Amino acid sequence: MFMAVSIVCDDYFLPSLEIISESLGLSQDVAGATFMAAGSSAPELVTAFLGVFVTKGDIGVSTILGSAIYNLLGICAACGLLSSVVSRLSCWPLFRDCFAYAISAAAVLAMIFDSRIYWYEGASLLLIYALYILVLCFDIKINQYIMKKFSPCCTCFAKAMEENTEQQPLIGWKEECEPLICRQSRTDSGIFHDESDFSQLSISLHGLDEISEDPPSVFTIPEADLKRILWVLSLPIITLLYLTTPDCRRQFWKNWFMVTFFLSAVWISAFTYVLVWMVTTVGDTLAIPETVMGLTLLAAGTSIPDTIASVLVARKGKGDMAMSNIVGSNVFDMLCLGLPWFIKTAFIDTSAPVEVNNSGLTYTAISLICSIIFIFLAVHLNGWKLDKKLGAICLVMYLAFVIVSILYELGVIGNNPVKVCGG
Repeated sequence: MFMAVSIVCDDYFLPSLEIISESLGLSQDVAGATFMAAGSSAPELVTAFLGVFVTKGDIGVSTILGSAIYNLLGICAACGLLSSVVSRLSCWPLFRDCFAYAISAAAVLAMIFDSRIYWYEGASLLLIYALYILVLCFDIKINQYIMKKFSPCCTCFAKAMEENTEQQPLIGWKEECEPLICRQSRTDSGIFHDESDFSQLSISLHGLDEISEDPPSVFTIPEADLKRILWVLSLPIITLLYLTTPDCRRQFWKNWFMVTFFLSAVWISAFTYVLVWMVTTVGDTLAIPETVMGLTLLAAGTSIPDTIASVLVARKGKGDMAMSNIVGSNVFDMLCLGLPWFIKTAFIDTSAPVEVNNSGLTYTAISLICSIIFIFLAVHLNGWKLDKKLGAICLVMYLAFVIVSILYELGVIGNNPVKVCGG
């Protein structure tokens, strides 16, 4: 299942995201916070619907709140440690996404405080997400205003301003050639292609049909021994995806990118469901306490697509996109809870609110606030670089959080009854 999610992300999900972003002229951080976050967080949305309509429990809430810390610290650690490229990070996108995440987390925690969710609470979560998308639509203008306003008192904004002025002549020249793209994109646009404006012009002169050739077939046998073994093991998955999902990297299917995006999100959800199911079975067999499983393997399990997608873009040097996906996924996860809650309370069962479990709310709230503050400070003190040093710091913090949480849940710290999986 790990291999399956990796193949879907690498061969179908990320290529479709590239075409969507290029078509809409999105900067890499906005693409990471919207389409990438929504697609890779599809399992959490499915879990939220299952929790409200099928199991009628708080499985969605516990999964999303439980995986929030892993999403921030665990995935950031993976991006730093597994990427050989040092990525520069921008100040504004991280601040914007962390601020949005803090608001969405506070909203969810305030709503589940009384263990009941009414239709207007579900609707307000959807409204907050709509406002977040609206801010992203006007992201470039807001970014420029914030930079001008705070550059004298904040060094990271001042550096960004300097970089912008250095790139200004280049952008002015580009405006004449490509007014539409320049109007919609920030200076870090051109997300997935590293060509200069010169090569862009030569490409446009030679004709669009000659830009790229189709990638090699997915059935091409790799030359390296280890890759060949992995290819043979994953051949059933490769064949299944080849027959069901259009490969938008090929010229023939290029206009089908939205179909590829949605189908890859569906496959990501399906593979993650089986992955979490297997992890739960292992926990049940080994009699691992339920709460320990929830904090470690299950939290990581539902976030596997986010992890793989973020690591893949971080390896390409797209640090802003990786970080925006990490935080943006959490914003999407928190606010996607509002959709099943609203549908149930407004249309299906209007007489009664949705009941949720609010135990451990204070602990969760403190953990979320601390993780948001820590990730922002860690990136700032590391000089706005996504590298192995930041990865190691995040890994140590995540392990410390997990150890303290497990000791608390097992009753070593505080008084807590222990529940075993399947018990």
